[in-house]
Amino acid sequence: MTFKLDFKVRDYECDLQGIVNNSVYFNYLEHARHEFLIANGVDFAALAEQKINLVVIRSEMNYKDSLKPGDAFYVEVETLRISKLKFAFIQRIIRAEDDKLMLDAVVTGTSVNERGRPFLPEEIDQLFG
Repeated sequence: MTFKLDFKVRDYECDLQGIVNNSVYFNYLEHARHEFLIANGVDFAALAEQKINLVVIRSEMNYKDSLKPGDAFYVEVETLRISKLKFAFIQRIIRAEDDKLMLDAVVTGTSVNERGRPFLPEEIDQLFG
């Protein structure tokens, strides 16, 4: 099932060219992942308090077109199990006006315990069940 989160470009997210700065897309993707986790019963902050940290180990982003100030868009999030200890978020940024794909991304992650050892807690494992 695809999770979807709505956004709108704010003026200060744009560079001198009048388009969203490439680094801002990371923030959009991260916020959508966090909201996806909350919507699926995973409390990112509570895990951190338990010394369980979700970490990104790889990000791949393919820029297709540029968002501009005021553009409404949404971020889609899907999950994919890669291995026993790795998972991926498949994400797309789509301009709402015409449903045009602006960016697609694969963000690979894992979680580590307080000793820095990779493992998947039950809360994350259930996202793939």
